[in-house]
Amino acid sequence: MEEALVRARIPSDLVKVLGVESQSNSKAEAFTQAFLKNSIQHHARHDLKNMLKHKAVTLGYKRPKKEKKRNSKKAKGLNARQKRAMKVFHIKPEHQRYELFLPLHDLWRQYIIDLCNGLKPSCSPQFVQQKLLKADFHGAIISVVRSKCPSYVGTTGILVQEFKHVFKIITKEDKLKVIPKRNSVFAVEINGFVSHIYGNKFEQRASERSAKKFKVRGTIDL
Repeated sequence: MEEALVRARIPSDLVKVLGVESQSNSKAEAFTQAFLKNSIQHHARHDLKNMLKHKAVTLGYKRPKKEKKRNSKKAKGLNARQKRAMKVFHIKPEHQRYELFLPLHDLWRQYIIDLCNGLKPSCSPQFVQQKLLKADFHGAIISVVRSKCPSYVGTTGILVQEFKHVFKIITKEDKLKVIPKRNSVFAVEINGFVSHIYGNKFEQRASERSAKKFKVRGTIDL
C-alpha cells in the first residue's frame, strides 16, 4: 500500500500547478533505488532489500530502581525539661568544694595564655579583650564588682557552669552561688591583666558567643 502510494502518478490537475510530470514506472523505480542507495549506509551483511524489510521498534526502557538506604534514626538529645528533671546540671553538695576545681582553674589559665599568644606584657589590652570576648570561662576566677543587687558585690569564686543568663561559681567557703549576668559587672584577672565583663553583653551561651561578632561600642554604666 505504501509503495503504491509513493509511486502513484501525479494527478493531471496538479501537473500544471507543480510544473512536474510523472515518470514512468521503470524510471520512478530506478530513481527510488538510486536515492535509497545514496541515503542509506551500505551494510556488509545485508543487502538493501533486506534492510528495508526491517522496521524500527522502540522498546520500553526503565532505569533500574536504586535501593534506598534506610536512614538509621538518629538518637534525639534530651530537651531542657528532661535535663532539668534528670538534674543533668545539678552539682551534688559533696562536690561543691573549692579545692576540687583548682585543677580546672590551672587548665583555664594555660588555655588563656595560649589563646593570647603567651599573654606577654607587650600585649595590648584591646587584643586581650577581643580574645576574652569569645573565650570559654569555665575554670576562671571571677569577682562581682558591680551589681544592682548589692548582696552580689564582692562575691568571688571559680566559674563552674555558664548558662545563657547566669554564672554558677564556687566560693572559697565551698558555697555554690548563682549570679545573674544582667545588671552585673564581673572582673577577671590573669597575669596582671584585669578584664571587666559586662553581663548585659554576655547573655549568650558559651558556644553561641564563640561564633558571634562583637561590635565595639561604648559601655553603659549601671
